[in-house]
Amino acid sequence: MTNETRTPATSPGRSRSVVDVLRDAVRDNMRQYGMLVALGLIVVLFQIWTGGTLLLPNNVSNLIQQNSYILILAMGMMIVIIAGHIDLSVGSVAAFVGALSAVMMVKHDMPWVAALVLSLVIGALAGAWHGFWIAYVGIPSFIVTLAGMLLFRGATQIVLEGESVGPFPHGFQQMAQGFIPEVGPYTQYHNPTLLLGALVIVVVLVQQWRDRRSQLAYELEPLPFNIWVVKCVAIVAAVVAVTLTLASYRGVPVVLLILCALLIALGFVMRNTVTGRHVYALGGNKAAAKLSGVKDKRVTFLVFVNMGTLAALAGCVYAARLDAATPQAGLMFELEAIAAAFIGGASMSGGVGKVMGAVIGGLVLGVLNNGMSLVGIGTDYQQVIKGLVLLAAVGFDVWNKRRVGS
Repeated sequence: MTNETRTPATSPGRSRSVVDVLRDAVRDNMRQYGMLVALGLIVVLFQIWTGGTLLLPNNVSNLIQQNSYILILAMGMMIVIIAGHIDLSVGSVAAFVGALSAVMMVKHDMPWVAALVLSLVIGALAGAWHGFWIAYVGIPSFIVTLAGMLLFRGATQIVLEGESVGPFPHGFQQMAQGFIPEVGPYTQYHNPTLLLGALVIVVVLVQQWRDRRSQLAYELEPLPFNIWVVKCVAIVAAVVAVTLTLASYRGVPVVLLILCALLIALGFVMRNTVTGRHVYALGGNKAAAKLSGVKDKRVTFLVFVNMGTLAALAGCVYAARLDAATPQAGLMFELEAIAAAFIGGASMSGGVGKVMGAVIGGLVLGVLNNGMSLVGIGTDYQQVIKGLVLLAAVGFDVWNKRRVGS
């Protein structure tokens, strides 16, 4: 029984122009839309600057694999920041778990699957260690995770005894270096990647349609139908472009499947579960959340357990990519993850942000790193540029809050 004529946007006396609706949509989602537009502009800039090298299929695959561990950390860091905390230990935890996994597989001949599972458990325990002191003892997260950064950095040196440990079993390497295998008849493209791309398009379009029907059913104001169609076409075009790019090389990297699974799972938890809503509530107003019955200690504890598990996974992925665990692994990972979260829409005061935003922020940094390296910009200038980008993102957040408040 629902139809377009029931929406407030088309009811008599409340009609609004397409421009007004678009302006409100952009204003309400300015941070996420702004970073997405910025990512597109950066890609176009470096695509021109590098003479088309940036978007070559092999470079796109390399870009995904190079930044996979930062994207994993950024998703977890986004949730930590939404809850109103910070985690400075993730790089050290990643290095420590990577070192333990190497020792288990190389020195003790443990099967790589068992070593990976045990590594994730160890990461969860490291997160639980931080969560206990923060949630139940009441020590600020900055102090606890700073102590954890020093603790696990030293533990990494002890475990590795100052030496690199490797190489790893083939299956473990494939987690960061591998691609999904080819099947079917020979074509110019990677067949499984084409099938995955088609599946993604179907799922995205169905979800977009369900979201629109839900808005109509609850008499909310959706985008005008023609603008909604343009949005769907743009999404499909982006998926097709990425699919064809990956399919023309070696297909979908295995680590991309891991990233997509994490993005879907964490996005669902934050959007559709009670725990996710409680995380937003704690970050937005802790006192009000506690008065509303939110179990703040339990939620905070779970947030850091999740962060520790993701840090462990990132450490394993990084070690698998290098095919060795090194004492210097994980350096500056925490700053990269924090920067990606803030660039992707997190707020200093907590309570704001999306997991997808962390991925966008991580991709902004990844494309900047890759593009500047391709054009020969030195690492010193790269650090300056990334610092300015982070400052601009946080400054935009402050300006946007003041604008909304006024």
